[in-house]
Amino acid sequence: MTDKRIKATALKYKPEQDQAPKIVAKGSGKMAEKIISIAKEYKVPLKEDPQLVEILSTLDLYQEIPPELYRAVAEILAFVYKMSKQ
Repeated sequence: MTDKRIKATALKYKPEQDQAPKIVAKGSGKMAEKIISIAKEYKVPLKEDPQLVEILSTLDLYQEIPPELYRAVAEILAFVYKMSKQ
């Protein structure tokens, strides 16, 4: 059974091009499951943070995250960097 309350967002950040990470995918229910499935398929580290996902899901696609979210997203990026090194 699909949990319609599940949400997911995906960020992309290229420091040489972007001033801040951007939202490149977001969704709930089946769309969230698809985002998570694709991330797993490509071995993209996943981090659960329901509060941050709730906030990020209010942003538009390809919108850079606002400065007030830099710290929270930096923690996620540090986690992803650490996981990809392992």
